[in-house]
Amino acid sequence: MRGVALSYETVREWCLKFGQTYANCLRHKSPRPGDRWHLDEVFLKINGRLHYLWRAVDQDGDVLDILVQSHRAKKAAKKFFRKLLKGLRYVPRVIVTDKLKSYSAAKAEVMPGVEHLQQKYQNNRAENSHQPTRLRERVMRRFKSPGHAQRFLSAFGIITSHFRVGRHLYSASGYRVVMKARFAVWAEVTATHANR
Repeated sequence: MRGVALSYETVREWCLKFGQTYANCLRHKSPRPGDRWHLDEVFLKINGRLHYLWRAVDQDGDVLDILVQSHRAKKAAKKFFRKLLKGLRYVPRVIVTDKLKSYSAAKAEVMPGVEHLQQKYQNNRAENSHQPTRLRERVMRRFKSPGHAQRFLSAFGIITSHFRVGRHLYSASGYRVVMKARFAVWAEVTATHANR
């Protein structure tokens, strides 16, 4: 865009250095997420071993947090719940999950007063939120380690959510206004301003 030639390695190093900082700033500047959390886990094959990517999104599809773990037992679910509660600092009204028993067991200990829904198709929002990760995983030819996946996806999820506002929810003019505001926030977070 500015006529500067860069290698892919340079861009990768910049993402490692600045990506999480930008994602954290975006999280602080965005409004408080919804009180209906959709949680799901999906497997990732890393170096021939199976790992699980735990993801939480709110009712608008905005990524709340992710966690890469090697198990999907009750202990892993409790760790994910605690990470969510520590990062967001509020308790949801409802959580929606699939029928994995680990969620119920962990919720009973960590969030006993929260309503828990497990009906079929109710968790499609969380299921759909895995699609950008799968595409990115294919482009990157898989993740190199669990730490690599955690570092990349924790920034990628928040930044991707910031720019995916649900095009179908707006008229063309409304969509332009929303995207203009999102790019203004991005410019503020990255401390870049377009020359006018």
